[in-house]
Amino acid sequence: MSSEQANTETTVDPAELQLSVEAVLMTVDRPITTARIAEVLSLESSKPVNEAIAGLNAFYEEHGRSFRVEQLAGGYQILTQPAFKEQLASLHKAKVDTRLSPAAMETLAIIAYKQPILRAQVEAVRGVSCGEVVRSLMDKHLVKIVGRAEEIGRPMLYGTTKRFLEVFGLANLKDLPKVEELAKP
Repeated sequence: MSSEQANTETTVDPAELQLSVEAVLMTVDRPITTARIAEVLSLESSKPVNEAIAGLNAFYEEHGRSFRVEQLAGGYQILTQPAFKEQLASLHKAKVDTRLSPAAMETLAIIAYKQPILRAQVEAVRGVSCGEVVRSLMDKHLVKIVGRAEEIGRPMLYGTTKRFLEVFGLANLKDLPKVEELAKP
């Protein structure tokens, strides 16, 4: 990096950068990576973006705002605080399409923890056929085909999507609860 580029990045006013990052976050409806924000704002690295996000969250907390910037599905998004869930529930009743049956939740959990996985392997764990359930999860954009197995017939391998991470409030798959932490039925 030339000294001219270094001077350009170090002279960015932190308050101004926070406002710019906030503006970007307010206009997206899906999580956006810090690298993409840096690109949009013509910054050389994402480090100032991370600092701006931390500053925004400190400001929001200090002023008791109803929202904050959260890491979600590999990016960042402005989300309301969980304390306002009840007040917003009636506004978002139309988004009920993500409700899942027990069979769908069970199938989704198997795919999430064991991906990439064959449908036959999911069925072996569940003990029942699950073709329709997998199709339903694909229709809801929670599961996708991630490849084909290297075996006879080259069956499809399934995995979860970014939408899965968004719906379940996860930054990445490592945020899934450990199997040992889950309560036994």
